Amino acid sequence: MQKNTIVVKIGGSILGNQDTTLEDLVELQKQGKSLVVVHGGGQVASEWLARLGISTSFIKGLRVTDAETLKVVAAVFGGLVNKELVVAIQALEGKAVGLSGADGNLLWSTMKNPELGYVGEIVAVDPSPLRTLLEKGYMPVVAPVSFGLVGNRTMLLNINGDAAAGEIAAALAAEKLIFLTDVDGIHDDSGKTLSRLSAAEARKMLTNGIISGGMVPKIEASLKALTTVPVVRIIDGRMPHALLKEVEKESGGTSIVPR
Repeated sequence: MQKNTIVVKIGGSILGNQDTTLEDLVELQKQGKSLVVVHGGGQVASEWLARLGISTSFIKGLRVTDAETLKVVAAVFGGLVNKELVVAIQALEGKAVGLSGADGNLLWSTMKNPELGYVGEIVAVDPSPLRTLLEKGYMPVVAPVSFGLVGNRTMLLNINGDAAAGEIAAALAAEKLIFLTDVDGIHDDSGKTLSRLSAAEARKMLTNGIISGGMVPKIEASLKALTTVPVVRIIDGRMPHALLKEVEKESGGTSIVPR
């Protein structure tokens, strides 16, 4: 287990002018926690695609990524969004290094589905770049871009940020994976928020369609992480200091555990 390591997945939907997530990350780092951040940025990518006149479509929540879309997505995720996060963390006196899944052989992928285009499914993880940064006291900030073989050519691939977080947490055998979302947890078929789920119960809810939409990749990533991670937490990241409160004392949200 990577000592005290917590993997945090943040989505653009919970980052705003009044958000405290980055403050919490820096405070936790100062407390000695080893943190790996995986970010999304789909909304920013969609805005840039629209500006450039490139149409966007989705299949089961995954962006169809042709060659032109890939260029924009890689630039936005690996460049603009990633570096803005790093700069914001450093402005708060945190220590951060931005990278993508394509750097240091971190995330190797294969094409997930020809209909999706250049979208990767992660098949191998080399966490050594993250371990090196953590040992030096840095917070890795990982963009959801990977690389892999397409035919006989090695190239960039777009990947789902939730999947990246799950794979990274599993490879590090982190003490916890936290998804900061814009909902208060996982709901049952009556709409009640569930405080705790086993992996088997989560799988059943996926099969029955009770878990749907954007929560599906989070649960799939959680199940991957639980092969080595003792608990995955899905919490409402819109609440002030949600992350800091979560690490100090779990409250609210949903815990997913191996059994």
